[in-house]
Order: sequence, then structure tokens, then C-alpha cells
Amino acid sequence: MQKSNIVVGLDIGTTKVCVVVAEKDEMGKLNVLGHGRADSEGLQRATVVNINKTVDAIKTAVTDAERESSIRIKGVNVGISGAHVHCINSNSEVSVNQSGIVNSSDVKRFLEKAKTNIRYLDIDHEIIHVIPQEFIVDDQDGVLDPIGMAGTTMRGSAYIVVGMKTKIRNIKQCVEKAGLEINAMTFEPIASGLAVMKESEKKSGVVIVDIGGGTTEVAIYIDGAIRFSEVTKVAANDVTHDVAYGIKALYEVAEELKIKHGFAFTGTRSEDEEILIEGIEGRPQKSFMKSSLTLIIEARMMEIFEMIRDVVKRSGYFEYLNAGAVITGGGCLIPGTDVLAANVLGLDVRIGFPEGISGGIKGTINSPVYATVMGLVAYSFENRTFQDHDVIDLRAGHTEKMHEKSGSLQAQGQAGKKIVDRLKDWWEKL
Repeated sequence: MQKSNIVVGLDIGTTKVCVVVAEKDEMGKLNVLGHGRADSEGLQRATVVNINKTVDAIKTAVTDAERESSIRIKGVNVGISGAHVHCINSNSEVSVNQSGIVNSSDVKRFLEKAKTNIRYLDIDHEIIHVIPQEFIVDDQDGVLDPIGMAGTTMRGSAYIVVGMKTKIRNIKQCVEKAGLEINAMTFEPIASGLAVMKESEKKSGVVIVDIGGGTTEVAIYIDGAIRFSEVTKVAANDVTHDVAYGIKALYEVAEELKIKHGFAFTGTRSEDEEILIEGIEGRPQKSFMKSSLTLIIEARMMEIFEMIRDVVKRSGYFEYLNAGAVITGGGCLIPGTDVLAANVLGLDVRIGFPEGISGGIKGTINSPVYATVMGLVAYSFENRTFQDHDVIDLRAGHTEKMHEKSGSLQAQGQAGKKIVDRLKDWWEKL
């Protein structure tokens, strides 16, 4: 039976749950077979607060993705985020094996030693990722992939992502209660960066900013490796709450106004106009000027980017960001976001869309909203975190289970034939 080349990403966000089913084409690009999306009401600031609501949202999104793709989903790569996740740089050094040529076992020992060198990992946290940053083989530094190099000693650094055990366990419970298996958990800033970042930006120095519903994630890449990341608790939902408070409207109305009429920067809005909205619970209509909406949105978005600027400067890498910033996530869709970000951050800015998508339903998911989930898919392919039995392909009119059943029956038949042959030999000897 041909091995499966289909992977599934699951992004459990504060405002939405996204599922994407994709396969790789001959050119190495992602062909999206199906996707699902559901409103998320079980999380706050990327942390589960209601198990049942989260499970229901996952099931809804998975069902939609299965229907669109004709793929039965079993295993997923799920994103993990939140302020409880933090990262540690750890140095490591090992001797190269007796052959004097670095192999995968040497790299594995290097990473294992990097884990043991962590001093601040307490019993409440667990390791999510151990990501090599760079290697030094003898005196050759700046090595990203040391396998095959000759040397006696290999040293360098690794980027270790840790999270709180209880919060990770709640995510796992939700996924498992939805009837799925977790193949991998990926730190979402890493996934978002993988989806929207170009290789030249990764090498030159870039900061990836993912503005979600409940959190804003920052990841910095220098010389081809991740160097710093942080999650802040101010994001797109705060903009909506400000609008609701400012114009005295329901949250749902404020969200619709933000999407339909919002601008993030006063210098990019169109001519001023009056906006009418329905009153709450039968109260009379009321009106306000579009410029007032822009001022409310701009104030909060400016605060978000000021926080990001402070985070980046605190990291010590601000001067190395030659490629500037890539802004992604649903919160960047407000017109003028890139201009405001450039003004506040003092960097070149572009809006990040998922890269490397070839066909399928490309137009549907070609949005910053799907950056994280597409990154989860890309991460699975890059690190081979999926199994051959993760999905059941229904497109050809048969399933892998049928193959398994057929294989089982065939094995039973062969076993039966062996017994009959043995009886024949025994009978002939009589």
C-alpha cells in the first residue's frame, strides 16, 4: 500500500478553530484538499476555559474539512500558544562519533544534552520543542546542518520551547475528546513564521508578528534560525471591545463595524461619513462618524505595535532586522495596519500571506487568517511528524481500513493454506 502523503493542521484559537487537510505535489508545494472553520468560544487568550465548547468547535471544523476533502481525519498537528509558553536558549557540546563524520546520532545527542542543561525548568512545565539554532564543528561556525561534516567536537546552541503542563494537558484533552490523535504540538509563532516568511527574510533578519483574537505572537529570525519569541495578551479582540465601548454597541455589532468600516491609521481612511447602527434591544437607531471609529481602532492598534516594538528592542535583535517585519493573523486585515506598523516599529513592513500553496482550494485559504494552520501543515511535512494511518483517503472509493482488512484476510488465507499443505504432507506420509 502506498504511503500517505496527506497531513492535517489544527489551529485552536481564541476566536476560531481552523483545520486544513493538505498534500505535497511533485514540486514540493502544498495542495490544499479541504479546510474547516468554526467559531471558538472555549478559549480566552489562547487558554482553554471551557472543554466542551472547545471540543464542539473542533468537531465542527473537522467535519467540514472532511466533507470538503473526502478525507477521514485521525491524526493532527495541533498548535500551542499563550503567555504560559516561554523559550530558553541552551548551549551544548558533544564529541563526534569515532568515524569523525557528524551523523544524525551526534545531532540527537547534542539536542538531548541541550535539554539537560536547562536550569530553570520546574515540575509545572514541560518541553514542547528543542530546535537547533547553529552548530560549530571544531572551528567552523555558522553551520545550520552539520551532518556529513568532518570534525572531533560539535558545539552550539538550541532554542527550547516550554509550556505549562496543565494548559498543555487541557489542549490535549480537547483534541482527544474530539476523537483525534495528536502527532505533534507546534509552537504557533514557529508555524506562522514558516507559513509567511521567505527564505531571504529568514537569513537577513526578520520579526514575524501574528495578531490573533486573544494574543499577539512575536518571533525573531536571524541568520536562518529562530532567536527569540514572546506572546502578549493584547490582540484583535481588544480592538473590538474598544469599539463596542466607544459607540455603546453589542460586541457582535462592533466586530462587524470593525471589519466593514474600520481603518487602523487615520492617514489611510477614505472620506468621512455617517454610520447608522441599530439600537440595543429595540432602542432607537444611533449614528456616529466613521472618523470616530478610526480613532478608536487606531489607538488600540498603536498600543499593540508599541508593545511589539518594546518586545523586539528588549530582545536585543532590533538592529539586526534587515528584512523588517511581516505582520500576519486575522488582526492585520484592517486597512492601514501595515502603514501604522511601519510608523510605530520603525521597520519595513509587509502583510504576510501563506506561501508555497500550489492549487486545490488555494483562494479560500490565501489569507493571513490561515497563516498558523498552514504553518502547522508545513511543519509536519518538514519534520515528518505524521503517520501513514493519520488519514483515510475516501477519494478513490476505498479506504485505508479496507486495505488493512484486505491485508488481514489475505494473511488469514495464507495461514490457512499453510495448514492445508501441512495436512497434505502428513496424509501422504501415512
